[in-house]
Amino acid sequence: MKTISVAHSPDADDIFMYYAIKFGWVTPNNARFTNIADDIETLNQATIKGEYDICAISFALYPFVKEDYALLKTAVSFGEGYGPKLIKKKGTKLKRNFKVALSGEFTTNGLLFKIAYPNARITYMNFLEIEQAVIDGTVDAGVLIHESILNFSDTLEVERELWDIWVELSGGGLPLPLGGMCIRRSIPLHSAIDYENTLIKAVDVANKNRKVLAPMLLEKGLIRVDANTLDTYLDLYANDNSVELSDIQYKALDKLFELGYKNGFYENLVKSKDFLIPSEYEELRAK
Repeated sequence: MKTISVAHSPDADDIFMYYAIKFGWVTPNNARFTNIADDIETLNQATIKGEYDICAISFALYPFVKEDYALLKTAVSFGEGYGPKLIKKKGTKLKRNFKVALSGEFTTNGLLFKIAYPNARITYMNFLEIEQAVIDGTVDAGVLIHESILNFSDTLEVERELWDIWVELSGGGLPLPLGGMCIRRSIPLHSAIDYENTLIKAVDVANKNRKVLAPMLLEKGLIRVDANTLDTYLDLYANDNSVELSDIQYKALDKLFELGYKNGFYENLVKSKDFLIPSEYEELRAK
């Protein structure tokens, strides 16, 4: 039986969406999934190096790894009127070339920030360190992600919502693409289809059994936040829209890739549907 490495972030939505597999509620055919949890930029860098079979990534990374990894249609996180936040100390005014902390070079929030603030001086750090760096004055501002957007020091204030930047750049009407998963192209197609279907089922089962699964994760100490914060966070990022990419989410991804291309971050214009696993192969083979 093959062992397939599945890497995801330790934030609440990724843990929630994966653990239906970890608890044995959903299993792949003829394979065993082993999971690794790490912060999203570490996973982005690992994907560039080809370290994992299946890996959570920032959507903004994907055009850089499209030759080696296919996009998966599941375990996706989008913002709908919310998302990462650019924060600063209360009452301060940011200069044109303010120093800012971002959670990674290849993050989606990083891409949008760099388009909106081309003169900012960027430093990268683990997302868990950004709030304190702003409080200490190490940086003038920082972009908070994951659970950090829900609770931060009352000495800080939001300078700008990344959602608002997205609306301005995209023209509005689209959800904000944040993160998803990809799978190594060298995996045989029929196996890749099975693994994707397993993950789709796992996210669906987790979502439908949230009242059972969420308390289990809290009881086992697998989540960094309390029950109320977890409930709020799952409402945002692990919900019905996370199970399988929809048409409007494909449009949002294409707009993100278009913005990156037009602003010189990508060499080629990428269309998301061109880089999926051709799951119709199994249907054609069955005929």
